[in-house]
Amino acid sequence: MIRVLVCDDQPLIRTGFATIIDAQPDMAVAGECGDGHTAVALAHDLSPDVVVMDVRMPGLNGIEATARLAGAGVPHPIKVLVVTTFNLDEYVYESLRAGASGFLLKDAPPAHLLHGIRTVATGAALLAPEVTRQLVGRYASRILPSQRAAGDTPLSARELEVLRLIANGLSNTEIAATLVISHETVKTYVSRILTKLDLRDRVQAVVYAYRNGLVS
Repeated sequence: MIRVLVCDDQPLIRTGFATIIDAQPDMAVAGECGDGHTAVALAHDLSPDVVVMDVRMPGLNGIEATARLAGAGVPHPIKVLVVTTFNLDEYVYESLRAGASGFLLKDAPPAHLLHGIRTVATGAALLAPEVTRQLVGRYASRILPSQRAAGDTPLSARELEVLRLIANGLSNTEIAATLVISHETVKTYVSRILTKLDLRDRVQAVVYAYRNGLVS
């Protein structure tokens, strides 16, 4: 059962999301709230599998709340799916940088919301490869390289090759075709990469690749 915390300052939207989620056999609403501070407090108290987070909320906005729940340095990060009415690249980038595992628009069909929750709950990131490519390409200048040299990475040569393809926005299927290997083999490589680098999902892997000078 996927336990979901719904955070939105509009009661009608919040109730709508909760109704859709509770109607699913594999999901349950763990709690609801309408501001960022309460979202952080409830998430710590309830330990939901996924937090559905609005961006614009009073007190503490959704991006800042996401950073407190899933950002760098958080000892026990909680998976966050950001849902907003505003289709702005800036919001997408800032949400992902804050630690969100996915980003959806509120006008998406209910099936997309449910798919997003299930995807994020599994530990995958909810961003189409072409969106990753466009987004990171546009904001790559903000992802400053770290002091670590590319040669210091714990990855094997093949894993580095796969990571570079992920960072260039290729899906698992496209990576399999490029390297002439099976889809399952690609999934194994991706899993190893995330484990070795202590990363949560593909979005973090893309940022890692840019910060460590593996792609530009």
